[in-house]
Amino acid sequence: MITPQKSIHYEQYEFQKWKSFDAETIVETPVSLTVNSQVWITFMCTPVNLEAMAVGFLYNEGIIEKMDEVNDVRVCEHGDNVDVWLNHEAQQPTSWRRTSGCTGGVTAVDLLAKPNVSFDGDQFKVQPEAIGKLVEMLFESQSLYRETGGVHTSALSDGKKILISAEDIGRHNTLDKIAGLCLMNNIWPETRILITTGRISSEMLQKAARMNAPILISRTSPSSLSIEMAERYGITLIGYARKHRFNVYSNTQRVGL
Repeated sequence: MITPQKSIHYEQYEFQKWKSFDAETIVETPVSLTVNSQVWITFMCTPVNLEAMAVGFLYNEGIIEKMDEVNDVRVCEHGDNVDVWLNHEAQQPTSWRRTSGCTGGVTAVDLLAKPNVSFDGDQFKVQPEAIGKLVEMLFESQSLYRETGGVHTSALSDGKKILISAEDIGRHNTLDKIAGLCLMNNIWPETRILITTGRISSEMLQKAARMNAPILISRTSPSSLSIEMAERYGITLIGYARKHRFNVYSNTQRVGL
């Protein structure tokens, strides 16, 4: 099996002096997805929670709705392929579009189509102080990042605590892993807030909508298309979130003012 981190050696130059270091770096590796014996795509990812990533990807792409549709999911002996067997036929999309996701994400979802989700603007609210606390809890959950750096983390919260977290070199992969972990462990809280270290692009917003999360928080920026989509979907989009500050780009009514 492939491990999520690898030992490396490097030389550092600082203040006209050289130093030698041994350290750990995050692994990026190709892992293919096989559905009902047909190879669909190849992920570039960090090899941890691969079963969850495969199941979550199929869910976020609208191929499956619940875990009951999955007969079996397993990583092959060498760790470079995930086999998913469904209890029904699944038509492989004829056209995959490359997204702006780091490591080259793909999707077959039409991100410009009329959304099939809509969130009630009067749903639960979150206080400003809670947003800062959620970001702090996200940072505390970054076990791989503390060892290697160079990895994204996303988490699902019920507004009070972190329920699930996932790490990957690709920010889009973290949301697929969270969706898969929710399906595989039947964890679907009534209140759903997603927090991520990654930039919010259109495919990140689509995945949040698919997971019925009306609040999406990032430590960095959203794209123009993700803001437009958040307004159409009714999602509260928050960026540049820190302990004592953040920006709200859409649907401010959910943030207690």
